[in-house]
Amino acid sequence: MSKQTLQLAHNYQAPDGEKANAPIIFLLHGYGSNEDDLFSFAPELPKTHHIVALKAPLPLQPSGNAWYNIYFEAGDNKFNDVPQAIASRELVVGVIDEAVEKYKANSKDVTLLGFSQGTILSFAIALSYPEKIKNVIGLSGYISEDMLKEGYEKNSFDYLKCYSSHGSADQVIPVQWAQKTKPFLKALGIDCKYSEFPVGHGVAPQNFLELMEWLEKV
Repeated sequence: MSKQTLQLAHNYQAPDGEKANAPIIFLLHGYGSNEDDLFSFAPELPKTHHIVALKAPLPLQPSGNAWYNIYFEAGDNKFNDVPQAIASRELVVGVIDEAVEKYKANSKDVTLLGFSQGTILSFAIALSYPEKIKNVIGLSGYISEDMLKEGYEKNSFDYLKCYSSHGSADQVIPVQWAQKTKPFLKALGIDCKYSEFPVGHGVAPQNFLELMEWLEKV
């Protein structure tokens, strides 16, 4: 069910049973998609969690939405509209606080699950505000250092855990970009499980099973 009461339109699935102080998972879709896309995962996600699938703020023509614009004619990873990405980073941080309060979720057990552009933004949020995020599941994305808050490396990452996966045949985001994720996080002292699967820009069934197993452990 789509709701408009947060700063961003979103789909919401309540946890089974006791809702007070239950964990919460935010789903951040990719470029050109919407809040319905990753919400298709909701029936398979833990029934103990609030599930909130956010709709990105920037409308695209003819359809879909984005967290920030991409200028495809540019090269060398200089095509992201970084000021827009930072604005979306701050917007989502505010929405996290709103949703935690609205749904009476556990502010100490917040998971971000992103795909592609949603992954890039999820890492930007978690590394900039690790006190707000417990887990990141980053699918088919990478860490864009220019989207991180200045001085992020001084943050405490003691409680942050990350899962990252990528398609070895990804034709949209090169797998080499994703391969930098684990060493980048390791340098910050952050635990990260990284996996590759023989697919393109998408999530293989075995990928989904693995991320679910990881989520149950953490």
